[in-house]
Formats: sequence, structure tokens, C-alpha cells
Amino acid sequence: MPDWLLVHMLTRREPRDQGPSPASLRRRPAQVVTLGFLSAITLGTLLLLLPVSTTGQRASLVEAFFTATSAACVTGLVVVDTETFWSPFGQAVILVLIQIGGFGVMTVASLLGLLLSRRLGLRTRMVAAESTHSVGLGDVKKVMLGALRFTVIAEVLLATVLTIRLMIGYGESLGQAAWSGLFHSLSAFNNAGFSIYGDSLMRFVSDPWICLPVCAAVIIGGIGFPVLLELWRLSRARHGTAQRRALRNPSRWSIHTRLTLGTTAILLSVGTVFFLVVEWANPQTFGPLSVPGKMLAAFTQAVMPRTAGFNTVDTSELNHGTWFFTDMLMFIGGGSAGTAGGVKVGTFAVLAFIIWSELRGDPDVTAFDRRIARSTQRQALTVALVGVAAVVVSTLAITVSASPTALPLDRVLFEVISAFTTTGLSTGITADLAGWHQVLLAVLMFLGRLGPITLGTGLALRSRHKLYRRPESALIIG
Repeated sequence: MPDWLLVHMLTRREPRDQGPSPASLRRRPAQVVTLGFLSAITLGTLLLLLPVSTTGQRASLVEAFFTATSAACVTGLVVVDTETFWSPFGQAVILVLIQIGGFGVMTVASLLGLLLSRRLGLRTRMVAAESTHSVGLGDVKKVMLGALRFTVIAEVLLATVLTIRLMIGYGESLGQAAWSGLFHSLSAFNNAGFSIYGDSLMRFVSDPWICLPVCAAVIIGGIGFPVLLELWRLSRARHGTAQRRALRNPSRWSIHTRLTLGTTAILLSVGTVFFLVVEWANPQTFGPLSVPGKMLAAFTQAVMPRTAGFNTVDTSELNHGTWFFTDMLMFIGGGSAGTAGGVKVGTFAVLAFIIWSELRGDPDVTAFDRRIARSTQRQALTVALVGVAAVVVSTLAITVSASPTALPLDRVLFEVISAFTTTGLSTGITADLAGWHQVLLAVLMFLGRLGPITLGTGLALRSRHKLYRRPESALIIG
């Protein structure tokens, strides 16, 4: 359907807007989302600069800005200890920024407008579509309401489980356990990785009542709302209907759902086996643990590079090969339109199908008997290459301006990828970086959260439709 006809159908009952053209309207959502995140980061920085936000010495501008950016971009990298440096008020500010960043600034704004007016205008729908990555404008209302339900249910359930476990298993008071449970619940579901414990979750490395619920929240939040909504819709269908049977038949799921869940399962399985084998005898990580403890730690370690950022073992003591493997998992990230970062598992899957089709000499790129659109292939290549460029340039900028003995290349690369993919895992050098290095990581977090294409569109790019195509030419490759 032509764009002008779609816009006409959606706006024919709304007051006529004599302002921007449809083309400028299509560009505006990305700009609004960008400005929304910038506003949240600015407000968070100002709040964290207040004396009431810290327990002692006031935060510097870089410390407040870095923490606000890390929270709003649901990353989890820190330059000060969250447990001892920030007061309960400061921790509450961080928690609010995490929730806003995870759910999406513009999604929250659109949802509030929906709850007040019970209807969405064209501009609000397009802003929300940019934030939720929903397929069509008509799906925005369903996606936002479903996202809110999933968010509330998941966070409340996890907070309840963690609170009970901390009270029974660790003797914490109701107030302490409830605050810790709520904080880590929101941080886990939004894939933020912030912890009010100085050692993250290392004290719970062998506790399945803590690790497994947190991992479940990370996976669910990182899968993406469109996948969750599709599965929820199928599960809520009446017994015996075609929709209910489709839930038990993955071949009837959408291509996006199959790619996301299939790739996620493969990455989690491969990651668990890799960490278990490589770190099994490492005396600083898995070595002292029992066999069930090692298996739990390996699974947790495989889940967290989906951009959660929690760690149950000391990341700085992992083998160098484990660092590199974690780099790859972090770069891939989680599912689209969820709380995870990275280039997304859908992008990784599309690139894999492109390579496979090219090796076979197929004229089209196909997945599950469906042809993948060329525009999707170009988007996947663009996202991946822009991500690689951002990581390479930032790593080079930090390494050439710092002492190689103080900041080894593998540690810098780990930190840069963690920032760009909004993961939050760290080898322990973030706080030791120079001030402008930390600002650079904050910029990477911002870029990684919004996505290279969304950020570029919001700041500069314009979509153009040419009425002609130039002659085709072949190039020598390889």
C-alpha cells in the first residue's frame, strides 16, 4: 500500500494538519525519541548532582552524567559503587531511569496519552512505533498495553520471589529485602545490570532461588515485546482453536518469533557449554564451586551477555578466551523491541542466512521457506557494520591515548563492547579510565540504546524516494 494512502486512511477522521509533510512526519519520531532520551539523561544528571543523592562527597559532573546515561540506557556500567556512594534517594533516581529507559521514553509518553484520551493520533502512533519497533501503526496500541502488562507482571513476580528468598535465606529485614528485591527485579527485567550489592550477584553464585529467577527475567525482557505478545495471544486463544494449536506448533509462528527464539536458544546452549568447559578448573571463578554450582554459574554467565550486566563470578578473573567469547555474545545481544541491547539476534540470524544463501549460490535469501526482503538485509548489514565501526574507532581512541600496561587491549575492547551493547559487564577498569574516556563510553551507551539507524535518522538522515535506478555494475570481491 503506498505511504500516502496509508497516511490518508489513518488521518481522515482527525483534524487536518497543515504543518509538516508526510515525509517530514516520518522522520520526526526518531528525533523525538532521541530528544526524549537526552531529556531523561539530563534530568537524571541534575538529580544525581544534588547533595541528597550521595552518602558523603557530592558526585562530580562526569560521575553523575555517566551514571544517569548508564541507567537510562539500561547498561549497568558504573564509575562509583552503587551500594556505598549513592544514597537511597540516588538509588531511587537510578531505578526510575532504568524503568524509563527499559520501557522507552516515548512509549511511556504515548501510553500516558492513551490512558487519558483512549485514542492515539497519527503523530503519537508514529512516535510509539519508533520506540516499540512494532510492525504497523495499527499495532502500536496493542504493543504498548501488552508491554505494560508484561512489564508489571514480570517485575512484581520477580520482586516477590527475591524478597521472600532474601528474608528466609539471608536474614534480611522486610524493608531491606523488599527494596533489594524491587531494585534487582527492575534491573533484571530491563536488562540494566545495576546492583545495590558491591559484588553484583557474586554472593549468590550457587543460589538457584536468586540466579534462576533473575536469569528468567533477563531472558523474558530481552526476547522482545512482539514475540511475547504473539505467544501470549496464542496462549489466550480458546481451547481447540487454530490459534491455540499454533502455540504448540512452532512452524506456525511468525518468522520473527522463530528466528528470535531459535537463535536465543542456540546462543544460550552454546554459551553454557563454552563457559562450563573453559572455566571449569579456573581457581578464581568456577574452580571452588560444586558441580551443580558450576552448571548454574555457566548458565548464568551465558545469560548475562544478552546485555543484563550482572555477574556471579569475578569477570576480571575470567580467561582471556572467555573474555573474547563474551565479547561476541554481548555484540549479538538480545531480541528486537525488548530491553536488551546489541545488534540483536534477528540481525545476527539474517546475516547468517545471507552468508548461507551466498555460499549456496541461491538468488534469494530465504528463512523457513520465506524470502527475506532486501531492505531487511540492508538494514542488518548496516546495523552490524555501524556497530563494528563504533567499537573499533572507540577502542582505538582509548588505547592510543592510554598506557598499554594500565589498559590492555583486551580489557578496553571488552569495556567498549559492553558500553555499545548496553550490557554493563566490566573487567574492572571503568572507574580507572580518564574523564573523557568515560564520556566516550557514555556516548557509546546512548548510541547503542537508540540504535545506529534510529540515532542517525533522528539527527541527520532523510528518506528519499528516487524515480529512477542507475545501471547495474559488477565488482570483483575477494
